[in-house]
Amino acid sequence: MYSRIAGTGHFAPEKILSNSDLEKLVDTSDEWIRSRSGIERRHLADDDQATSDLAVEASKAAMEAAGVGPDDIDFIVVGTTTPDLVFPNVGCIVQQQLGIHGCAAFSVEAACSGFIYALSIADKFVNSGQARCALVIGAETLSRITDWTDRTTCVLFGDGAGAVILQPSDEAGIISTHLRADGQYRNLLTTTAGISVQPEGAALREGFNVRMAGNEVFKVAVKSLESIVEETLEANGLDRSEIDWLIPHQANMRIIKATAKRLGMPLEKVVLTLRDYGNTSAASVPMALDIAIRDGRIQRGQLLLLEAFGGGFTWGSALVRY
Repeated sequence: MYSRIAGTGHFAPEKILSNSDLEKLVDTSDEWIRSRSGIERRHLADDDQATSDLAVEASKAAMEAAGVGPDDIDFIVVGTTTPDLVFPNVGCIVQQQLGIHGCAAFSVEAACSGFIYALSIADKFVNSGQARCALVIGAETLSRITDWTDRTTCVLFGDGAGAVILQPSDEAGIISTHLRADGQYRNLLTTTAGISVQPEGAALREGFNVRMAGNEVFKVAVKSLESIVEETLEANGLDRSEIDWLIPHQANMRIIKATAKRLGMPLEKVVLTLRDYGNTSAASVPMALDIAIRDGRIQRGQLLLLEAFGGGFTWGSALVRY
C-alpha cells in the first residue's frame, strides 16, 4: 500500500508587510532586501490569529479539494516551530476546531523542515494501514519570534500555513522520503530563549527571538540540500532530468538558485513563492505546492521533488508522484 496526495490547501493572513514598510522600521532598503533574499513582501498574522487558526484554514481548503470531511480524518500531524501553546499541541487544537474526534493528533518541531518530517511520518502510517485519511500541515506565525529591530532577520520571515490530505493508493504517490539532522550546527540558527532555557535573570519569553549566522547557514544549507537531492535520486534510480518540478523551502533566493543549479534545473521548473510570502518556515513547502497546483502548473502524474532545510540543523526531501 502507498499513500498519495488527494488534496492540498494553503492560507496566508490578510495583513501584508512590504519592503517599503520595513524601511520605516529598520535601517534597510527595498533594493537591499530583494537583492539578497528575493523577498518583496510577507504576510503577518493579526494579534488575534494563532498558528492553529492559519492551520485550520489551510486544512479546510485541503479537505475540500480532497472531498473529505471531519469524519474521514483519522490522523493529524502538524509541522511547526511556533505552536499556540506548549500544550495542548497544535494538532489537538486543529482537531478540536475542525470537529474531528479520537484520532492521533500531534505536532513535529523540526524548524523549516517540519512539514517534510510530518509528511514522512504520515506516509508511514498510511503505508502500514494505520491511517486511511491523514491531514498533514505546516503552519507558522514566525512574526511572533522575529526581532523587528534586527535587520538581518526581520526582512526574511512571514506567516502562513499549508496542508495536504494523504490517502491510500495502489500506486506510489509519496515515493520516498529522506530525513537528516546534525546538531553540531545548532548555534548557527537558533532562538535566544525557550521554556527550560532562559537568559540569566530573564522573565519567560524575554528575548525569545530568532538569531542566525547567515553566511555560515548558507554554506551548510547548500551542501546539505545537494546531498539530500543526490540521495533521493540515487535511492530511486532516477536522473535529474526526470524531475518535473522542484518545490524547495522558500528560505532565500540564493539558496534556491544554488540548489537548482546543482540539479541542472531551470528556474522555470522551480516553484517560487518567496517574493510574495517570504520565509514561512514549515509552511513554505506545502504553501508552494498548493499554489502551483491551483494555478495549473503542477499536473497529475508529474514527478515532484520537495526539499527543506532548517534550524537544528534539520533537512529532508520527499519524492512525490502527484
